[in-house]
Amino acid sequence: MSVKMEYRLGPGQRAADGREITLEVKNLKVYYSTPTGDVRAVDDVSFHVYKGEILGLVGESGCGKTTTAMAILRMVQPPGRIVSGQVLLDGVDLVKLNEAQLRQVRWNTLALIPQGAMNSLNPVMRIHSQIAEAIVTHEGKQPKDKLRQRILDLLAMVGLPSRVYDMYPHELSGGMKQRVCIAMAIALHPSLIIADEPTSALDVVVQRVVGQTLLDVKERMDMSMILIGHDMGLQAQLVDRIAVMYAGHMVEVAPVRAIFAEPLHPYTQLLIESIPSIKERKP
Repeated sequence: MSVKMEYRLGPGQRAADGREITLEVKNLKVYYSTPTGDVRAVDDVSFHVYKGEILGLVGESGCGKTTTAMAILRMVQPPGRIVSGQVLLDGVDLVKLNEAQLRQVRWNTLALIPQGAMNSLNPVMRIHSQIAEAIVTHEGKQPKDKLRQRILDLLAMVGLPSRVYDMYPHELSGGMKQRVCIAMAIALHPSLIIADEPTSALDVVVQRVVGQTLLDVKERMDMSMILIGHDMGLQAQLVDRIAVMYAGHMVEVAPVRAIFAEPLHPYTQLLIESIPSIKERKP
């Protein structure tokens, strides 16, 4: 199968209405060293995210989606390494920043909701303590009353009642824990959030609630978002454009309607055909 890139809107281009680009990834390469040679997990990938949009990043497991996200955050761990490319966030190349500079970017400007985030909550800390820790670590000590109100506001923003403030993770459902993780990600008002499979391990009804929460916070905070996943049906409901990855390559980027109406790449066609349908398929 060919992996030649199919572009409707190329990276670095501005839309006809002059929309601002928040993130631009140019020719990104991430390799993993193995005894038999390098594995090209991300191979010459380019795409961009407009301000205020949700870009869906889709593809099968192992195609390079999460590695791309980790590279954007400069969190690729050995034996992986960024070989070349640029990651421009509001015009600043993150690839060139040192660790101290990156600490100022992470969470403040660029935040991650990692895969399985709801399982990363500390089981012996109350919810308010975990959100407070994320805030205080980056902003320093806060007046107690002001910090409490800020946390309550964050919980309300993701649709959680005030009683969650004093609860422990084991007292929450999976969907509630995931929304706590969203609250932590938006606590410092970043301009871009990367959500890696944020609805995995949740039932269909809860997926819809979490998905709507992501849409709501994006609109209220005027932020951009990259939504990583493999469920094309869910992506169609949530994102503005879809970027399709296959075997480490970005093979197609287009608005949702264009992707579903006229997919250009064979792998994109396969992803769309894999969406379950209640209609009987014709032989």
